[in-house]
Amino acid sequence: MEITFILVEPSTPENVSAAARAIKTMGFKKLRLVNPCDHLSAPARWLAHASNDILENATVYRSFDDAIVDCDFRVGTTAKQRNVKEDYLSLSNLPGLLTDKGETIDKIAIIFGREDTGLRNEELAKCDLLSTVPLQTTYPSLNLAQSAMLYAYELSVLKASGEENTRKETGQESFRNLKDKVQNILVDLNFKEESAILPRIIERLNQLQESDIHLLHSICNKYIEKNS
Repeated sequence: MEITFILVEPSTPENVSAAARAIKTMGFKKLRLVNPCDHLSAPARWLAHASNDILENATVYRSFDDAIVDCDFRVGTTAKQRNVKEDYLSLSNLPGLLTDKGETIDKIAIIFGREDTGLRNEELAKCDLLSTVPLQTTYPSLNLAQSAMLYAYELSVLKASGEENTRKETGQESFRNLKDKVQNILVDLNFKEESAILPRIIERLNQLQESDIHLLHSICNKYIEKNS
């Protein structure tokens, strides 16, 4: 699996360069930016120190959707409880959950929101999972670079175990493909997309392990075959 860090509309060049430095320190290379500030400014380059290669090779996107379209599993980071999702995964549990997905996911996106407002509700809704760093106090909160450092540090265990560098085609048995199948079947069974239960079912799929994902693929394929 390959891990990419995505910063959505960062407003301060120094925050981007500090995040790039944190990412490289933990052995990661992939950085994507959505409508960023001048992340290649002189102050940003100075603060990046030996991480200018991460800044220079960062891919810039005009929209959130474009930045995540090719990602198999999207993890949105948030500092506070929202109504969009009911399940929030503690950062310390994230590496284990990703490992349990096995070969059903390949490209993973770790997504950070704006410095002042974070990710918007519609962006959170497009994430497969929401993750948070449990804090002992509400204030002061973590800034963007600190959050990136914590996530990079916790996820570096995947590189140590060889998980992060294992690139395999996920194909028809992928997690993303399963979500599409389940959603189509639920709609076919008259579960309304605007209802509360359909997104809740889709959300619970995110907790499945690799063996469960393959099993549910088989069930969905039987249903599709029977009704085609």
